[in-house]
Amino acid sequence: MTKCHGCVLIVEDEGLVALGIKETLTAVGYTVVGPAPTTQKALKLIATETIDVALLDINLGRERVDSVAQALAELAIPFAFSTGYCSPSSIPLAFTDRKVLNKPYRTAELLRIIDQLFGRE
Repeated sequence: MTKCHGCVLIVEDEGLVALGIKETLTAVGYTVVGPAPTTQKALKLIATETIDVALLDINLGRERVDSVAQALAELAIPFAFSTGYCSPSSIPLAFTDRKVLNKPYRTAELLRIIDQLFGRE
């Protein structure tokens, strides 16, 4: 298991979006775990890596990220969702209290959400 401070799990199936998030977070000093394009890969990273917070794309191709959200919640790891669908019904019912980053978003919005997850705002 990798040890780090400021580890952010990115669960995102769009390669360019994932790369952009990774570059943005790395540039300001965070360590990025992943990105994971599937729930299976995300769950493996949760089991094997140190994760402080996570950003989860709700829809990963044909699958939803609900099982990953549940695993993070069970470990008390803070997370937020990112989605291109602004409808509240797209958020998993058990997690409607979580923060949502609506795509497309600005860098400042991404950093604000991550800072909030770390309790810095």
